[in-house]
Amino acid sequence: MFVRSRCFNLLNNAFKVHRRLYITVTSKHKYVQAANLNSPKVVSFSDEKKLDETSKLPLSSFLAKNEEETQRSREASWRTMKYTFIIFGGSMSALALYILFELGKAPTDEYGHPVMDEYSHMPTVKQYLYRTISKLDYYNKLIKEPSREKLLPDPVKYPYYQPTYTLVLELTDVLVHPDWTYKTGWRFKKRPGIDNFLESLSGLYEIVIFTAEQGMTVFPIIEALDPKNLISYKLVRDATHFVDGHHVKNLDKLNRDLSKVIVIDWNPQSVKFHPENIFHVQRWMGNNEDTTLIDLTAFLETVAHSDVSDVREVLRYYSEFDDPLTTFRIKQRELAELQDAKAKVQDVDSPLKRLGRGLFGKSF
Repeated sequence: MFVRSRCFNLLNNAFKVHRRLYITVTSKHKYVQAANLNSPKVVSFSDEKKLDETSKLPLSSFLAKNEEETQRSREASWRTMKYTFIIFGGSMSALALYILFELGKAPTDEYGHPVMDEYSHMPTVKQYLYRTISKLDYYNKLIKEPSREKLLPDPVKYPYYQPTYTLVLELTDVLVHPDWTYKTGWRFKKRPGIDNFLESLSGLYEIVIFTAEQGMTVFPIIEALDPKNLISYKLVRDATHFVDGHHVKNLDKLNRDLSKVIVIDWNPQSVKFHPENIFHVQRWMGNNEDTTLIDLTAFLETVAHSDVSDVREVLRYYSEFDDPLTTFRIKQRELAELQDAKAKVQDVDSPLKRLGRGLFGKSF
């Protein structure tokens, strides 16, 4: 008996719950039952009005209140959005009027007096409108097109020396490679063979750096890279043509004969206006065993010493190969072997050799 009573007590304690309210409707009367496992009891209501007031549960009240708050929040959001659009529209309108007033003003001389232009004969509103459109078009061209018509000055005349050929070099990943570490930050690594490359070609080519990087980044790098001033000119982003989200090197603005211009770059898209002038090289990613500039020096020296009348024919031929420099090395080796073979044949059949064999029984 003791064990049984003990089990009942444990079960009662285990299943204790907080008091809950249930609404029960019978045919005779309506009542609210307060259920508890320990002390269940029934509270009866004889008054219909009391039952209706009591039967409003907290859940329904919460839903109604939540719906009201949602409606108020929606109205507040709409008011905020409406005021935001009004303020934004007013600000843009004020800005547009300010730009129209500033850009549409008549030009003035050094004393501040208005100067007649091609729009002065128009009504005042049209004058401001057409001047604004003209200046906006000018700024658009300033962003998209090179900053000047001639990127390089005119070639120098005799008695000054002007190299026959112009060599246009990309800086990033052709001559240097940007490298970043936690300890040092950004640094630019020199490509192996760059000093010999510049010194060997400085007299044969007019060397020009042409890159889409910003001038504030490029100029200090070139000063450290070229202490002997072997590079003739430096062209940066403001000299490029901005097309379809890319900076393109427009060689038409270079002020040089394009039949004598060679562009060294790893990205054909940067010279897509003149694909026949590019000599494609592999992009350098900082490998210390790279020999590209050594092979490139031999190729460019061969072109210059051969007095090629139009370099585009040579570049067009090598553009058919995936790796032009490897192809050049192979053909250079084949040519050297052929010349050695011809030299041996001429050496064997020379009169001196025949005389030596006749006189002494051997050649010398």
